[in-house]
Formats: sequence, C-alpha cells, structure tokens
Amino acid sequence: MKSQTTNLISLRAAEPEAAATEEISEAIARAQENLLRQQRPDGHWCGELMVDSTLCSDFVLFMHWCAEVDERMQQRCIRHILKRQLPDGGWNIYHGGPSEINASVKAYFALKLAGYSADLPFMQEARANILRLGGIPRLNTFSKLYLALLGQFPWKYLPTIPVEMVLLPRWAPFHIYKMSSWSRAMLIPLAIINHFKPTRHLPGLKQLHELYPLGTEHEDFTVPRDARFFTWRNFFLRADGVLKFIGGLVDSPLRRVALEEAERWMTERIGEGSYGLAAVYPAMLNSMIALRALGYAKAHPLFEKARKDFAGLFVDDPEDFRIQPCLSPIWDTAINVIALAESGLPPEDPALKKAANWLLEKEVRIRGDWTKNNSHPEASGWAFEYNNVYYPDTDDTAMVLMALRLVQPKDRQSIEAVFGRALPWQLSFQCRDGGWGAFDKDVTTPWLEDMPFADHNAILDPTCSDLTARTLELFGYIGFDRNHPAVRRALRCLIDTQEKDGSWYGRWGVNYIYGTWQVLRGLRAIGQDMTQDWILRGRDWLESCQNEDGGWGETCATYDNPNCKGQGASTASQTAWAVMAICACGDLDRRSIQRGLRFLLNSQKADGSWDEPETTGTGFPRVFYLKYDMYRQNFPLLALATYLNYREGMATRPGFYSCR
Repeated sequence: MKSQTTNLISLRAAEPEAAATEEISEAIARAQENLLRQQRPDGHWCGELMVDSTLCSDFVLFMHWCAEVDERMQQRCIRHILKRQLPDGGWNIYHGGPSEINASVKAYFALKLAGYSADLPFMQEARANILRLGGIPRLNTFSKLYLALLGQFPWKYLPTIPVEMVLLPRWAPFHIYKMSSWSRAMLIPLAIINHFKPTRHLPGLKQLHELYPLGTEHEDFTVPRDARFFTWRNFFLRADGVLKFIGGLVDSPLRRVALEEAERWMTERIGEGSYGLAAVYPAMLNSMIALRALGYAKAHPLFEKARKDFAGLFVDDPEDFRIQPCLSPIWDTAINVIALAESGLPPEDPALKKAANWLLEKEVRIRGDWTKNNSHPEASGWAFEYNNVYYPDTDDTAMVLMALRLVQPKDRQSIEAVFGRALPWQLSFQCRDGGWGAFDKDVTTPWLEDMPFADHNAILDPTCSDLTARTLELFGYIGFDRNHPAVRRALRCLIDTQEKDGSWYGRWGVNYIYGTWQVLRGLRAIGQDMTQDWILRGRDWLESCQNEDGGWGETCATYDNPNCKGQGASTASQTAWAVMAICACGDLDRRSIQRGLRFLLNSQKADGSWDEPETTGTGFPRVFYLKYDMYRQNFPLLALATYLNYREGMATRPGFYSCR
C-alpha cells in the first residue's frame, strides 16, 4: 500500500504545471517583439532557408565547368562542405540524417576539383563511405548529368531528355505541362544541355575513377528493364533507345525548331518579372549552363541577369557561406502577420498594415504557366518568392488571404476587390479528386513517374491533404458556403487520404505531424463536428507520439520509412503544430495540450525565439528538404495564441472580409 501511494505521489510530481494565462501572455509578448525586430523597413519578412551541402557542391562544379573559378568563392564553398562532413565520411540531406549518395559524391567531387588530394584521410573516409553506398552508379539522373558535363559519366547511359518535347501539343498523351512546374523549369534547360552535351575534360588528378566500385567503371550502365514485358517503365526505356538512335543522326529541321522554342521558353521566364528561371536554384543553375551551351557570352545581358539573380541566393556569412534554394518572403510575411494578429496585435497596427500593403503589391496579375491546365479567366494569386510571376501557388495564396483578412484595410472596397479575384482563382485549382495541388491543376498522371529522367521523385504536382485542408481553413474563416460542392468534394478527399492510424501525410512539411495538424485545423475552421470518430483518430494519433518532454518531433526519415512516423527529438515547430491540432478538437484541459504548452514555455529563449536545428520543411520528399528559420519563431507564437483564443471562445480573430 505504501509503495502504491509513493508511486502515485511520484506520478503527480511528474505532471507538468498547467500553463497559466499570464505566463502564456508573457511568452507571446516576447515572441511578438522577436518577430517585429526582424521586419524589413518596407514591411515584409524573409527568413533564411537552410539546406544541405549539395548547393555549394553544385556551384563549385559549375565554376569548373565554365572554367571561371572564383578562388575566394570556391574556398568559401569548400569550408561549407567540409563543415558538414559526417563522422562516417559522408554527407546527408537533412539534419541528423544518414549519409546520402548524391550529396556525398557531389561533395567529394567539389573537394577534388578544389585541389584536395584523394589520399587525404578525410577524402579516404569519404570515398569508403561512397563505395559502401554503391558509388557513382547509384546516383540519380540529375547528379549523373552534372558528372557527365565534366566527363565523369558517359552521356550514352543517361536517359535522353528530348528537346522536341517542347513542341508536343496539349492534346498529346504527354507534353511539358503534364509535368510539375519545378520539373518543367529544370528539364527544359537540361533538354538543351542534353542536345549539346557540352563536356569539360578534366586532368587526371581531378577525375573520379575511384568512385566506381572496383571493375565497374566501364560496364554497361543502361537503366535495367522490368522483368515484365508490358510496363510503362519498359515502354519509356524502349522509347529512350529510339531517341538515342535518332539523336545520333544529323540534326533535323525539327530539332532546330525545338531548340529555338526551348530557348524562347527559357529566356522568356528568365526575363522581367522573375528572379531567375522559376526563382529556384536547380532551374536557375541549369539555365545558366544552357545559356552558355547556346552560345551566350558571359557578358550578355540575359546571362548577366541570370547570374545576378543566382547570386541573390547567397548568404554572405563570413563564418559559414551558404546558398539558399530560393527565397521565402511572401510565405514568411503571411505566416508572421497571422501569428502577430492572432496573438493580439490590433488590426490597425502599423507593422501589420505595412506588411499587408507589401503583400497586396505582390499579387500576381499575369496569366502564367498555370493557364495551360486551368482556363480560369482572371489572374491572381501569390508566389513564394519576391518575383515569380509565372508560378503563383495555391499554398501561398491561401496563407496570404488568411493574413489579409486580419489587417484593417484601407477601405472595404479594396479588400473585397482582392478577395473577389483571388478566391475564384484559388477555387479554380480544385482537382478532379477534390484536392488541391500546389502550382497546377490535375498534374497527376501516374505513369509519368516511370519516365527514366523522373527519378527525382517530383515529376508530378499531386493533390495533398495539407494544401486541401489549408484551403478549407481559409474558406471557413471567411464564411464560405460549407455546403458548396467544392467543400464536400474536399472533405471527401481528406477522408480518403487519412492513414489507417488516423494521421495524414504531409507533402510540404515534415511530415505526418504537419499533415495531421493542417487537416484538423482546416476541419475545425470549415465547421466540422470535431467529435466524429474519424477526426478524433487524428487527435489520438498525435497524442500517441508525444515525447516524454511534452513536445513532438518527427524526422525526414518518415518519407523513406513511414514506420518512423511521429518519432524524433522534440522541435518547437512540430510541437506547435501538434498543440494547435489537438486544440482544434476541443477539451483544452487535455494533458497532452498542457504538456505541449509547457514544453514551448520552458524552451523559449530570452529573445522570444526557440532553438530548432532540425529540418521540418519539405521540398521533394526523399530528395530535398528545407529548414525554415522562421518556423521556430512564428509557429510557436501562433500555437500559444491559438490556445488563448480558443479559451476565449474564438476560433480565430475577427476578419475584415466575409463571403456572407
């Protein structure tokens, strides 16, 4: 009896202290001050996007391909690469992750190009690790292509990227607008490069013979076919053989026309209105290579613009030079406005009004690539970056509209005009299955994933639960008709995509915690009964993976192995998502909520931010991940605010636009 009593006392002592309103309010004030300190003079925010070492590695490879090596820049890139080498000799693609073959080979190659001997101990460790991972033959197509540019992989074994694809009509089974926008922007420059095959030959000491498993360097690296005769993979591989044969013949008039069209398509999108092709690193780097292959001199104004835009991705930190994959000002500004407004900043606050005016100026009124799959007549929407007029997206648009509704407008008519354009535009992107993708409508043709050059795991722009639920969240806050067919179809999509354990997959954030948070938040906003069994299964799953310290964490490994879902060291952003999700289901006194709040309160730093080295953002699942520096600062603030708002009986702060 005494033992049982002692155990009961110990359990009660271990219970976290309930979060008091006053304590939460003080934490909110510190977090608000932290964000306001970082606001730019024109009203926007732009936090850093942190990624793996491959961007610096690729830039070193590019400089050597151009034979225009900036020694100072090369050394800064090399220091970045060396700083990120793992104890086992390799390089990873997310914080805490294992060595990854593409990142490791690129890093090793950059080091050799910079003059580091293969006999150095850390190079020997890197080589041993790469060979354990399978060596150069295990690289993806894009990595092999970069090696081919420097003579380290045979072009004949690379999948053909036919430039003629730019001429295919939209009624054809395949055309460039059946691919995701980011794949399109990467592949069209690569198709130009594939035609010219502009190879720079290296001296012996800088080559990579040692990264082929012993005896394999001169083997046949043709992509193997499936055992079954009739598969899409085999169809494309046979087609690739035909394309290689045709490509070996004398240039045809059709090829010349295709090259001209590809050049026109690419240069148009490098020009005014965009900070580089698609405003993202891979497309921007590929476009510079393609321009040089086409004969553009480095002093040509278009190449100068492309290079200047590319340099805009550099983080000029004297201690650790870095390159960002893109810039995130619209996304960061929208989330920060929501977090500040929801946490009590008045809607007429000058900081919020300045931010809202900046966002309004960034509305995209140009009919970009999205029009090829979506006939909606009026352009609207917001992109992720500063200027990217061809590629606004539904995720940023939903987030911006949720932000704008919380800020006092100049006049009622102006805000109604913006919503009057942007809401129909957002609605027009609903796909056949009821969900929303990011940049295009119905870019979901599954057999395209079997194309030989589609091994970057992002050839499509599929609908996903997080974007679908975010759109429903927006609709709920503005009083959109909850019985509208579009809402019913979206709800059915969410029901159909729920995992057996109750969670939802997160396409644009890591991973099931992100997806489940956004779905539960969206369902509450749109007015769903949050006591339904299927909804509570999502809450219960979140509670089942709460860590002992009261927080939540999940790693990028879940994209490779879903059995790892919900497992990882607690992070501020993922804890914030989980707390908001469980709050959305009601019962704010639940132990899981109180423990989560306590984790956030105890881990807040004196400056109002939180530490978070982990990677919680997703670019291409299994291939490329993002660490948003703002996530550790704005989402915990939003979680604390959400809890207090729910306590006060508000799902969200009153807005200045309503469909009713």
